[in-house]
Amino acid sequence: MTPKEVLALCREKDVKAVDLRFMDFPGLWQHFTIPVNKLDEDVFEDGLGFDGSSIRGWKGIHESDMLVVPQPNTAFLDPFTELPTLSMICNIQDPITREDYSRDPRNVARKAVNHLKSTGIADTAYFGPEAEFFVFDDIRFDQNEHEGYYHIYSIEGQWNRGRVENPNLGYKLRHKEGYFPVPPADQQMDLRNEMMQTMIDCGLNVECQHHEVGTAGQAEIDLRFNELVLIADHLLMYKYIIKNVAAKHNKTATFMPKPLFGDNGSGMHTHISLWRNGEPLFAGSGYAGMSDMAMHAIGGILKHAAALLAFTNPTTNSYKRLVPGFEAPVNLAYSQRNRSAACRIPMYSPSPKAKRVEFRCPDPSCNPYLAFSALLMAVIDGIQNKISPGDPLDKDIYDLPPEEALAVPKTPASLSAALRALEKDHEFLLKGDVFTSDVESTWITYKRENEVDAMRLRPHPYEFCLYYDI
Repeated sequence: MTPKEVLALCREKDVKAVDLRFMDFPGLWQHFTIPVNKLDEDVFEDGLGFDGSSIRGWKGIHESDMLVVPQPNTAFLDPFTELPTLSMICNIQDPITREDYSRDPRNVARKAVNHLKSTGIADTAYFGPEAEFFVFDDIRFDQNEHEGYYHIYSIEGQWNRGRVENPNLGYKLRHKEGYFPVPPADQQMDLRNEMMQTMIDCGLNVECQHHEVGTAGQAEIDLRFNELVLIADHLLMYKYIIKNVAAKHNKTATFMPKPLFGDNGSGMHTHISLWRNGEPLFAGSGYAGMSDMAMHAIGGILKHAAALLAFTNPTTNSYKRLVPGFEAPVNLAYSQRNRSAACRIPMYSPSPKAKRVEFRCPDPSCNPYLAFSALLMAVIDGIQNKISPGDPLDKDIYDLPPEEALAVPKTPASLSAALRALEKDHEFLLKGDVFTSDVESTWITYKRENEVDAMRLRPHPYEFCLYYDI
């Protein structure tokens, strides 16, 4: 869509407001809105000013002026606003130099794609994220100087079997049994259908929707794979639609990786493939029908996995999910079909076009622009340096004898450990000026000060269970 076509769409749909959106550094969509009569073709070129000092991880107050530059090909009609509103995703620029801002996550993703093309390895990187989430009926939480708690209510929750609900119909999903009982046990079928249809109406390519493994409303809606920047754009729309459809029905959706103790967390298994001139590059005659390039790509992911997790699993809560026994892939190995390996080669189809690598560690709390860019840089490094992934591990890794299990490298056990790994292993991210040193250092500092230290300094409610009577 061109600027002229966006303006024509505004007239055709009687749009009254234009919402301009961009991603902050940690990974939340931000926005402000202008009357439609303030949008003309010059805005697509000149941008509009805003205060960058108020955005997390961005400019200091002494250099706060920044520009949002709307991208016309991202325009969609907002399905939730009362006033007819057209939304667009924006790039961020410095108003003096007109350079793209280094800490704009979308800029990092665009640079990663351009770097791939400059290497001659491929011209297209396809990503297919499978983001899981929970929909709860009520959530209460707080942490202050004298109390810390959370309380989750879900009509589906196993813990509500004895609750007085006038009537309690008894269809409560047991832990790890949410995949895939039909209604009435699945009580969110209509809600997910509405989410799915809203996504389709907004131009997203949806493949399916279903209940996920966990009790209490765990779900997944799958988008078809797409080019790196576009799929990251679409994932932000995906989250926006899920949260707002849930809110419309007085429910609340969360992409927090591990909100429930004792059940599966929410991951975002991410499928990756490289193409050149419309032809897939990961198909070949090797293991699981993969090419040497694909094997080297896996080698790059596994080599840099500890550092990658600082971006793909960027919250302290992420590491409550990455523990053995809940289908979370803590073992840095690869295999065909085997879901206990960090890198899986799906075997659903023999078609060369279906050949891809699935990295199973990521979760949906990540900033998709940064997470996908970091993954692509690891893939490129693996291919350029012909990094071997070693031998496949076609066994249930969780049932290995202790001596074999100890030989399999593991993911970092905490966000703090992942950040330390990123400090030691980041040169591959700096190639092509994709992740600048400024981006890397700011990310590490922000995460340590605002999340790692914030958690470390606060008593945990369970510590009272363990230690109060000492």
